[in-house]
Amino acid sequence: MSTSPVSPDSRVGPEGLPELTLGWQVLGWTKKWLRQPDGPEAGRPWTFTDEQARFILWWFAVDGNGRWMYRTGTLRRSKGWGKDPVGAVLCAVEFVGPCRFDRFDDGQPLAKVHPASWVSTVAVSKDQTRNTMRLFPGLFSHEAIDEFSIDLGKEIIYAHKGRAVIEAVTSSPRALEGGRTTFTLCNEKQHWMKNNDGHDMAGVINGNLTKSRDGAARSLSICNAHIPGEDSSGEHDWDAFQAMEQGRSKSTGYLYDSVEAPADTDLGDAVSLRRGLEIARGDSYWLNIDRHIEEIWDPRTPPSESRRKYLNQIVAAEDAWLAPHEWDACKTDAVLKDGDRVALGFDGSKSDDHTALVACRIDDGLVSPLGIWDPAMFGGDAPRELVDAAVIRAFDRFDVVAYFGDLHPFESYIDKWAREFGDMLRVKASGKHPIAWDMRTRTKEFTVAAESFHDEVIEGTLLHDGDPAFSQHIYNARRRPNAWGVSVGKEHRESSRKIDSVPAAVLSRLGRQLFMVNPGKAGKRQSSQLVGV
Repeated sequence: MSTSPVSPDSRVGPEGLPELTLGWQVLGWTKKWLRQPDGPEAGRPWTFTDEQARFILWWFAVDGNGRWMYRTGTLRRSKGWGKDPVGAVLCAVEFVGPCRFDRFDDGQPLAKVHPASWVSTVAVSKDQTRNTMRLFPGLFSHEAIDEFSIDLGKEIIYAHKGRAVIEAVTSSPRALEGGRTTFTLCNEKQHWMKNNDGHDMAGVINGNLTKSRDGAARSLSICNAHIPGEDSSGEHDWDAFQAMEQGRSKSTGYLYDSVEAPADTDLGDAVSLRRGLEIARGDSYWLNIDRHIEEIWDPRTPPSESRRKYLNQIVAAEDAWLAPHEWDACKTDAVLKDGDRVALGFDGSKSDDHTALVACRIDDGLVSPLGIWDPAMFGGDAPRELVDAAVIRAFDRFDVVAYFGDLHPFESYIDKWAREFGDMLRVKASGKHPIAWDMRTRTKEFTVAAESFHDEVIEGTLLHDGDPAFSQHIYNARRRPNAWGVSVGKEHRESSRKIDSVPAAVLSRLGRQLFMVNPGKAGKRQSSQLVGV
């Protein structure tokens, strides 16, 4: 098997192939016992594309003790990629195929059939479960039906005289409660909301997995990109994955696999759009690129829907400050180096929000976080000593020409840093203090600086290093209009979606702008030259 042609830059998920996996045995079993359920190749032996097979190998990866590497997972792909057939095949494998670790043979893991499998395909509407269930009559070969004594039904399928079951469940947390399911396929979780019992179903499924007898029960979600701000279970899964990737969670064992079009894909440019669609579809050759272009260019198709469904991009909420693809398009491989001339921005919090220190390189404007601290990771309070050490390290490592720090609630440290480093700064935060930037009294200046930052991202003149925690803060940020323009803020005051590295970055970028206005002038407040104060 060759590896998928998809660029690593477009993929979210593990690289390469796993060292130990039951997946090779699964691939062989599916080709022997399953058939293509529909389409022009209906009836022929089931064959995965290379990209699909790669996912199977990772999904069935085990460690040196034969335990699953991944207990839960999400397969997120564009519309028409083949998520439902792949999901149905996985259900078939869990139903009567080699789906559990048996033993090692010459260093390689071998699989066995589950003795009493109970497979559920779950969704919030009958249409969604039907997309999977309708595939089984054509998926199982006649030989498989005879060999495993499969009794096909519309909403429940039996095998081995009732010892194995596949069932369809729709919007019924009570029906799932207490179930001893061995595998659960969660269909279209971007549609699982609180008001359709989607949140409750997700909670029940996770609880059932936790209490499984052998600890080997698992669930997989198949979905399109979610809409940020809708509070879907699909969004919850993405947030959880981001927390794990950024080290904000100690949890592991979650496989999130997604391929999306490049961030700079232009819906209005035929060449760019075709390239984006080809990357998003991977090796699902049956997807007609020309037909998708026609659909995307149809004026009745909202651009946000085109990006979400066909490019598999997580599109911005209506009040988003920046769209993910706009921010991602500014990513660069450049990094800060010792001795670089930089401006610093700081936004601190005591115990709720994050604390962030961000640098902006003077030469090219590269924005890079030097530290983002989540108080939850430090017993509930910001690690002030660590923050202080990071600031001292920044002044040791770089030529710092400006440092703007929000005053509250780090007043004592702001004064400390002013005493230690104030004379080194060539751009002062104000005539009264070299570092203190009080957000509570300088709304106009910050709004103009935020608008400038936003415009530079849209124009592609701002660079960032792609730090995942920083990028997540950007994605969380919302537009906040005021009397002087459009500023930036959280969803709401109590929102758990933090943005604190955003104001720190805006302040660092402002420090760079002011230095570039008059790099030889030191000790005087220069913000008036930019924002008209």
